[in-house]
Amino acid sequence: MKLGLQIPDLTWPNGASALGADLAAVARKADEAGFDSIALMDHFFQISVVGPPENDMIEAYTALGFLAAHTERAKLLTVVTGVHYREPGLLAKAITTLDVLSGGRAILGIGAGWNEEESRGLGFPFPSTAERFERLEETLRYVRQMWSDDDGPFQGKHYQADRLMNVPQALSKPHPPIMIGGGGEKKTLRFVAKYGDMCNLFNGPDLERKLGVLKQHCENEGRDYAEITKTVYHTLDIGPKGEKTGELNDALGKLAELGVDVAIGSIPGLPDLDLVEKIGADVIPVAEKL
Repeated sequence: MKLGLQIPDLTWPNGASALGADLAAVARKADEAGFDSIALMDHFFQISVVGPPENDMIEAYTALGFLAAHTERAKLLTVVTGVHYREPGLLAKAITTLDVLSGGRAILGIGAGWNEEESRGLGFPFPSTAERFERLEETLRYVRQMWSDDDGPFQGKHYQADRLMNVPQALSKPHPPIMIGGGGEKKTLRFVAKYGDMCNLFNGPDLERKLGVLKQHCENEGRDYAEITKTVYHTLDIGPKGEKTGELNDALGKLAELGVDVAIGSIPGLPDLDLVEKIGADVIPVAEKL
């Protein structure tokens, strides 16, 4: 099993003036410690499970480009982009740019989106749930075409384009991996089976069942279930002094038994670099043997 670091909370003690230096230090330490990936949320207001909306939040793809310059091996992604935040041509171009400039380390994390408060607050369109899922499927078709040899037009219900030219092309082959976030059993997991390379589920009591649903969708789509990287969000909490390390390792072992390939989550207590280093020393080597 591999571990990914997600950084959802950027309201750190040193404030905005030191955020660039602090974030770069965390990313470098995570890269050195052996984290497989580093992820940011794609939000514009802080979400309620992390803090009040007025807390610090930075734009994800600008920040991931910054992190690309401060890391060497970790993959870079959002967990996850709401489909209604960017037109698909811009999104594909942003991921391609990240992939090229990072040496082939970009992942597209995407989902149907949900945060009406920030969308209304900043004036983003916030279509109905049904329309957002329509847009998600069209976007998945669009970006896959843009990362192919077909630079012809695209015609969909919501998106139309004359020429999906993308130069330079992404370095990742056949294209940057596509992570589709969410556990919706009728649409989201079907989209994973049809268009995705990775899923992203939450570690809850229904996890095993949702993996079974994904497996059935793969069978229906003629897709090898083993091709899908099973990613699960799980907080990487080892306690302030590492006292919960054994508990975390046990939890990761249970995920591995279900066939989970990657556990990605936040580290409570950032930007404390000692916590990142402890996970690199005491958790990642254990996880890699699972």
